[in-house]
Amino acid sequence: MTTPTRVLGSGGLVVSAVGLGCMGMSEFYGRGDDDESVATIHRALDLGVTFLDTADMYGPHLNEELVGRAIAGRRHEVVLATKFGIVRGSDPAVRSVRGDAAYVKQACIGSLGRLGVDHIDLYYQHRSDRTVPIEETVGAMAELVAEGKVRYIGLSEASPDTLRRAQAVHPIAALQSEWSLWSRDIEGEVIATARQLGVGIVAYSPLGRGFLTGQIVSPEGLPDGDFRQYLPRFTGENLRHNLALVDRVRSLADQKGCTPGQLALAWVLSRGDDVVPIPGTKRRSYLEENIAALQIDLTEADLATIEEVFPPGTVVGERYPDMSSIGVTTPKG
Repeated sequence: MTTPTRVLGSGGLVVSAVGLGCMGMSEFYGRGDDDESVATIHRALDLGVTFLDTADMYGPHLNEELVGRAIAGRRHEVVLATKFGIVRGSDPAVRSVRGDAAYVKQACIGSLGRLGVDHIDLYYQHRSDRTVPIEETVGAMAELVAEGKVRYIGLSEASPDTLRRAQAVHPIAALQSEWSLWSRDIEGEVIATARQLGVGIVAYSPLGRGFLTGQIVSPEGLPDGDFRQYLPRFTGENLRHNLALVDRVRSLADQKGCTPGQLALAWVLSRGDDVVPIPGTKRRSYLEENIAALQIDLTEADLATIEEVFPPGTVVGERYPDMSSIGVTTPKG
């Protein structure tokens, strides 16, 4: 099967129009199954989904190792993206961010080894280090490109100013940020800046961390160890309000003859040819359902109806318990 492709950035990085987020295969969404996860990655490649996304902090390190095993012998079929910058120790609740030049190079060497590859196709700074000028971080990333260890570089959850300063040092192929009907924070200056600079947009959590699939009805239904149990949007009155929104999506999906998740993915895909969603899954059945969203054609009338029933700002609750983790400080009332 041939999956359509899209181009990220002005440098010509070609990726499948839908990617595969691998994070949940190793952590955050309950217990994983390595055999099924590897089978899911293989099925993705068979279907032409070439764009795989991981990070050194997932596990930590375990997800890169898993992805490395899965792509062994098939490296030529993969556009491989990973990230550095979030540092974890023995306490899983304690994290820090590093973007100094020495750490950038150290992290890259570690990722290459765990992935079992000689280069990374797209290397992101996972979060901005506010103690290190972005010019230093991107300068070190640019050196990795010159050395052949990295092909393209990207940023994740970066502000417009950070994006502009980074682009002045080296071309940025992609900005990875959360974007879905569930989370539309980047609409406005972030998207406008990326497009002005010729930076592609990689939308993570395009299914609202699974909420937009319509399969989550209570925190109690989530598996043990699932971090969504602690997210503001998944608890209390916030949850009850947000479930009503998903009911609206389900109604629209029924009219289109698709699932709520497919409708949500089709909406992200409709945002522009420079947008590539990377829905995460660890099961082949959900992977195939996600890919089928590429076949859904949303008319102007469909998009207007979606906008009417699910406008920006209608979701209740922050994305994370502490929004400062992505560089957003919520004012206290």
